[in-house]
Amino acid sequence: MQGTVLIVEGIPTNRIMLRVQLSAAYYHVVQTDRLDGILSLIRQTQPDLIVTAMSLPDGNALSLREMLKGANSLPDIPIVAITAENDRGARIAALEAGINDVLSHPLDDLMLQARIRNLLRVKSGDDDLPNTDTRPGLFGFGESHASFSSPARIVLMTRDVSRGQSWKAKLKDLFGHTTTIATETDPHSLLARPAADAYVIETPDEPQRTHQSLLAELKARSATRNAALIAVVDPASSDKAADALDRGANDVLQDGFCARELALRLKAQLQHKANTDNRRASVRDSLRAAVTDPMTGLYNRRYALPHLSRTMSESLESGEQFAVMLADLDHFKNINDTYGHPVGDAVLVEVAARLRKRLRSSDMVARIGGEEFMIIVPNTNQCQAVSAADRLCRQINSRPFWVPGASCGIPVTISIGVAVGGCGSEAGQNHVNTAESLIKCADRALYEAKDAGRNKVTLHRQSAA
Repeated sequence: MQGTVLIVEGIPTNRIMLRVQLSAAYYHVVQTDRLDGILSLIRQTQPDLIVTAMSLPDGNALSLREMLKGANSLPDIPIVAITAENDRGARIAALEAGINDVLSHPLDDLMLQARIRNLLRVKSGDDDLPNTDTRPGLFGFGESHASFSSPARIVLMTRDVSRGQSWKAKLKDLFGHTTTIATETDPHSLLARPAADAYVIETPDEPQRTHQSLLAELKARSATRNAALIAVVDPASSDKAADALDRGANDVLQDGFCARELALRLKAQLQHKANTDNRRASVRDSLRAAVTDPMTGLYNRRYALPHLSRTMSESLESGEQFAVMLADLDHFKNINDTYGHPVGDAVLVEVAARLRKRLRSSDMVARIGGEEFMIIVPNTNQCQAVSAADRLCRQINSRPFWVPGASCGIPVTISIGVAVGGCGSEAGQNHVNTAESLIKCADRALYEAKDAGRNKVTLHRQSAA
C-alpha cells in the first residue's frame, strides 16, 4: 500500500473512475461526495493526499482548503483539484487559494499518477523534518511563515535569449525576485553557475532530452538539490510533464508558459523552500545546541567524551600519541563572591577565548563543568603535551582579565592535569585504553597541581614514569 488518498467528488461516475485509477496504483482509497463532516472523516482516516472536484454539492475545493487551514489539529495535507476542461481561470483561482495542484478533465492517468507521486514524495520529505511552531507572536516573532528576506534568485532556462527576455518581462510585474536567463547550448554548463533558489526550465520537443536530464542533475547535486525546479512543457505534453516530475521537478506547467500561473507556482515553491530551509537550519541549530555550551560557545561534555573515544581509535590506527588535559580555574568561587556571578560568567567567556587562541585547529576544548575544561590534543607526545599545557597556563595568567562589570583587572590562574595516551605511552603500556580511565588519570594530575600550589601543570605520574 503506497498511502491513503481521499477522493471528494459529488458525481458518482467521476468518483468511481478516480477510485479505479488510484486503486490500480495500490493506494488505499477513501471516498466522500461532500464537505459536510469531512474534517471528522479526515481525522478518522488520516489521508496522505486529497483529490477533490473543483465544484461540490455543498461547496468547492477552495472551501475545503480554507477548512483545512482553520483546523489546527490536522496536518498540512496536499490537495489536487480537478477542474473542467481548459478552465485556466479556475486553475489560477485554485493556485491562488493555496491548492497544491490542479488537473482538468478528461483526466490523464499518467499525469494524475505522476502528480500524486510528486506530492507524496514532497510530503514524505517534509514529514522527515521536525515541525517548528510558526504561529504569529510565538517567542516574539511576528511573521507566521518563513520567507526570503531578500529577493530570491531565479534562473530562466529557455531555448533562446528572446524567449527568455519575453518571459522575464511578463514576470517582472508579478513578483520582485531576481531573474536571469540561461540559454547555454550544453545545459549542464548551468551547473557551473552559482546556485539559484529556483530554476524554471523549458523542455522543448527535442530528441536529445538534455533539458529533462538537467532536472535529474540539478536534483542530484548538493548545491542545487534543495532549489525549486519548475519545468515548462512546450508544446503541451502530459508524457513529458509526467517525465519531468519523475526526474525531480517540483512542479510543471504542462500546457506551456503562462506568466500568472508560473508566478503562483514559483511563489508556492519558494515558500516551501523557505520553510524547509528554516526547518533544516532548526535541526542543525538544535544539534549544535545539544553539544555546545551556550555561554562560552565551547563544546560540552556530551560532545567531548565521544570525541575522546574517536581520538583514541584514530591513535590506535595511526600509532600516534595524544594528550588529554583537564583544566580548572583557581579560586574561581572567590571571583564570584567578590565581583558577582555576571562578572564570573564574563571571566569564563574570556578564558574560553584565550584557550582557543592557543590551540590548533585539530585540538578540541570543551567546558565540562562550572569552571572546568577538557582539552584533547591529538598527535602529541609527553614533552609536547606538557609544553602545550604550559602555554595555556601562561595564556591565562600572563595578564589580568578586564571584563564587563569589573572596575579593575582581575588576576586569574588555572591548573592543568595532563595524561598521555596511545601507543608508546605509559598509559598505553598499562592498558589504560578507555576514555574513562584516561580522564581519571588527567583528573588525578589536576588534583596534584592543585595540591602543589595551583597555577601549575602536572603530568600524570604513570605518564611521566
